[in-house]
Amino acid sequence: MYKKDEIILIEDNPVDSELAIKALRKAGVSGVIRVLNDGAEALDYFFGMGKYKGRNNLFIPKLVLLDLKIPKVNGLEVLDLIRSNRYTRTIPVIIFSSSSVPSDIIEAYKKGANSYLIKPINFKEYCITLKLLADYWLSFNKTPY
Repeated sequence: MYKKDEIILIEDNPVDSELAIKALRKAGVSGVIRVLNDGAEALDYFFGMGKYKGRNNLFIPKLVLLDLKIPKVNGLEVLDLIRSNRYTRTIPVIIFSSSSVPSDIIEAYKKGANSYLIKPINFKEYCITLKLLADYWLSFNKTPY
């Protein structure tokens, strides 16, 4: 269904990464799901640095799922830097976090998050959440690129 779409999943917990990939595949996402394990790796990827040096950083992923509580550079800082760059500022960034702290939600929206979703604990609800997310952002939403 979503064959050519690349999703970036910025998540440091391998169990959460595998759960998200499984739920997205179940939702019909067959394109690339690239897992970046911390904020520093995410910034290297987006801006073509470190092990991603030489990557065509003008290639824009269809969607970013960003956890807030990630090592090296936290999710809010990653979001802020994505939004401050002219090439990456329009990428849809969905905060997908276990945090329901109101200040995290407020800060995420202040920094330009397109949506804030709290990770469901129940696997069935988790799959439904990611199915709805994939349907909307990969099928219905229109982007400028």
